[in-house]
Amino acid sequence: MARHNLLGQIGEDMAAEYLIKNGYIVRERNWRLNKLEIDIVAEKGNRIIIVEVKTRALNTMVNPLDAITSAKIRHMVNAANAYMRYNHLPHEVQFDIITIVGDNRENAQITHISDAFRPPLRTYR
Repeated sequence: MARHNLLGQIGEDMAAEYLIKNGYIVRERNWRLNKLEIDIVAEKGNRIIIVEVKTRALNTMVNPLDAITSAKIRHMVNAANAYMRYNHLPHEVQFDIITIVGDNRENAQITHISDAFRPPLRTYR
């Protein structure tokens, strides 16, 4: 496995652990339907939380939030819509972002942005 893939996997593991410690139920990890993908689907209260995880090495100068582009938001909204339809869920949906900066569990800094954005009013297909 390439180093960036391994780092991403470690980051998603840490994000799932973080969510569980903070009272979330992790329903799915790496949910896929065709080309749509959701890193983590969690639940808290009456909401389904769609979580995008961005992990970067400690020595990079790139902010992981820079990867959350309008195209990424469209992809997340489309994936969330597909997930909700596929599972026939009546819950509210919330979009969260978790960034992890660090090379390992010992030096990683986790930032959780709850309710990071609202889906655009325009419907995507």
